[in-house]
Parts: sequence; C-alpha cells; structure tokens
Amino acid sequence: MLNNNYLNKDTDNNEIMKLKRIITLLLAVSALLAVVLITLGITKIINHVRTQESSGSTPIFATLVSTEATFTEPIVYHTEQLEATPLADSYWRPLPELPENEVIVPEHFEVRGLYIGSGSALDKAIDLCNHSELNTIVIDLKNEYGLPYMSNVPTAKEIGYVWDAYDLEAVIEKCHNNGIRVIGRIVSFNDQVAAQHFPERAIQDADGNVVQFSNEGNKPFLSPYCVENWDYLIDIGIEAAEYGVDEIQYDYVRFPAGATKNKVKPYFGEEGMYPEKAEAVNRFLQEARIRIQDTYGVPVSADIFGIVLTSPGDAKIIGQDFDTLGMTGIDSCCPMVYPSHYALGTMLGGHVFDYPDKQPYLMVYSVLHECQSIYKQPGFTTVRPYLQAFTASYIGKGNYIEYGYREINSQIKAIHDLGINEYILWDPSCRYPEGTYDGDMSVETD
Repeated sequence: MLNNNYLNKDTDNNEIMKLKRIITLLLAVSALLAVVLITLGITKIINHVRTQESSGSTPIFATLVSTEATFTEPIVYHTEQLEATPLADSYWRPLPELPENEVIVPEHFEVRGLYIGSGSALDKAIDLCNHSELNTIVIDLKNEYGLPYMSNVPTAKEIGYVWDAYDLEAVIEKCHNNGIRVIGRIVSFNDQVAAQHFPERAIQDADGNVVQFSNEGNKPFLSPYCVENWDYLIDIGIEAAEYGVDEIQYDYVRFPAGATKNKVKPYFGEEGMYPEKAEAVNRFLQEARIRIQDTYGVPVSADIFGIVLTSPGDAKIIGQDFDTLGMTGIDSCCPMVYPSHYALGTMLGGHVFDYPDKQPYLMVYSVLHECQSIYKQPGFTTVRPYLQAFTASYIGKGNYIEYGYREINSQIKAIHDLGINEYILWDPSCRYPEGTYDGDMSVETD
C-alpha cells in the first residue's frame, strides 16, 4: 500500500512538471506576439509621421480627412457579380449567355474627355485635345429628341427622328487620325418622342394612361422595365460599335425624379410582383454589357446622378443604386458630381456647404471621398466623374460663380487627390477654355 502511494505521488509530480512546461511555453509565445504587435504599431506610427513630414509645406487645398486611403485598381472581369432573383428571372427573360472562349474583355482605357453634343464643336475639341491632357470626345448618338446621324436602326427610323447633323464614320476617322477616342452617348429612357410613339412602352398608371412627370418637364418617360426599350437602346449601341465607336455610354439610365404631373401613381404591376427599380436599371446594363462589351469588345459605361453616391433615398427613387450598379460588369460609371447640382446647405463629411457651386474643389472631393468604401472594393467598375465646365447662372444670383479654367481644373485636382485619374468635362454649350486640364493648381485656397 505504501509503495502504491509513492507511485501515485511520482505520477502526480510528472503531470505537474508537464503542466508547468506547457504554461511556460504559452507565456513565451504570448510575450513574443506582444513584442511583434507593438513593433508593428510603432512602425506604422513612425511611417505615418514621416509621410506627414515629407509632404513639405502646407497643402494647397484643405481637405476634410486624410487622402491616404488604399486604392484598389479596377478589376477586368466579365463574370456576373450580381445574383439574379427568381422574381427578376420570371419577370424578364434570362440574361444572354456567351461561350467562355467567345467573350471579349476590352482593355480599360484611361479617359480624359469632353462632351461635344452633336459634333458642331468637333474641330475645336480636337485642337484642345492635341494641346492638353484631354484624349477623348463624347458625341451624341441619341439625345432626348432623336438620333443626329443617319442611323439604320429600324425602331429609330420607324419613329422618324433620325437626321444628319454629322457623319458618324467621318467623325470617328477624324478623331482616330488625331489619336483621339470617341465615346458615343445614348440618352436612354428620357425620350418623350419614343414614349408618345410607343405608349405601351412608356411608364403608365394603373388604367394604362401614359404618365407625365413634373420634374422632367411634364414629359413622359420610357419604362426601364420594358425589354423592348432595352433592345432598341442596345441596337443603337451595336450599330455604333460596328461603325468603330470606342465606347458606348448610356445616359438617363434611370426612372423619373419627382412627382407625376397629375399626382397619379406610376403602375409597374401588383405589389410584390415586380422587381425593384434598381434591378431594372442593373439588368438593362448587364444585357448591354453582354451584347456589346462582351460580344464586340467595345466598353459600355453609364452616367449616373451624383446625388446617388451619398443619398440612398434619392437612389431608390430613380433606380440608380451605386453599390450594385458598379457590379454590373460595365467598364465604368460616370457620376455627375457637378457642384451646382447640390442644394444650398448640403452637409458632407461634417462640412456645411452654404453655396456648393462656389466651392468646386471641396464639393467634388467631399462627394467622392464620402463613398470611397463602395467604389474601391474589389470587382467594382471604374469611377470616371463628369465634372462641371459650365456656369450655373440658373440657380440664382449670389448662389453661383463663373466657371472658367481655374474652377474646372480645381475639380480635376480634387479627383486626383483621391487617386482618380479619369474624368469627362460637361458643358452643354460645348465652349471649353484653353488649358492643360492636368489638375495642377497655383492657387493656395479654394
């Protein structure tokens, strides 16, 4: 009995020694990890301080927060990022499918462009591109009133709003001879002429009457839910791609903003029996991408309201959901971040803009900085802002400033400070001042 007790004590001692060794090992590992973490933290702080010190003098422009956010390069892909819902698949037809070996993935081009409407300002635009950072022109393939080139798209010819403001083939050739790319802009669902010609394709009320929208000039709108409208708009893009246009850009890819003229409610189907507005817009862009970009290798882009970047409520009304639209696989999206389009007293990043139009740098910077977490995620399309190149005198005396080269270029600096190198200038009158448009500023304040 005594021997057994001694044996048990020996066993207990051995177990205790093993336990002590394990505890000692764990403490050593913990200490090592703590040293590593502390070292990393100190290194990060030192690097941050050095970065601040190496920046030299006081920055030219005051920014709301640091501009050192990590930038994710756009990913080239054609696979679907958005999962189709059963409701969407039953409401519309399935998305077209291309064999993997037939998909053409275009190389992304860094655009610095300007809009020239129906081509009357072409020669001046070419000269400006040849003496500046600009490398692209945007020309209307279709505006709100029709197609200003001699299109052979059957639907456009049936409507009867095709005319010869310019020769598309000649414009492309002239631009390409000067090393300039051509983007063809297509006004999509804002088309009162087509809506009147095809009332069944327009947005209607529950009684089948075409609805007019007070915020859209009391005009009707083509329905983004209608696949016949999709086909028509994509056919224009395909024709232009076959002509040699370098990119197809869809504008007005949205639902109308605001109330209807007679306060009637638009009807898209029984509650719960039709997809969300954003699904309609996204599905159209996905079809356009597959049938143009993936098939012809010609990039597809979309213009969107700048307000949807920071206002989910407005995004829901017009169907432009920035988070998901950027995952449709299109080559780029172009938010119109014009300072004049924001309300007096707009607040962004803790800053109140009493007169947004008067602060072009800070306004553009703030809008795009606010949504960085969205557009810098992997798989998101390239963001290429439209910048204000016009004077917004219509917003009232005291609320605006004259926009010349300095005001335009300060917006370019704003996007550069956020790591964005692409932009398009917008002036409906197509009068752009001379300048390099490189974002290089000599002023000290904004």
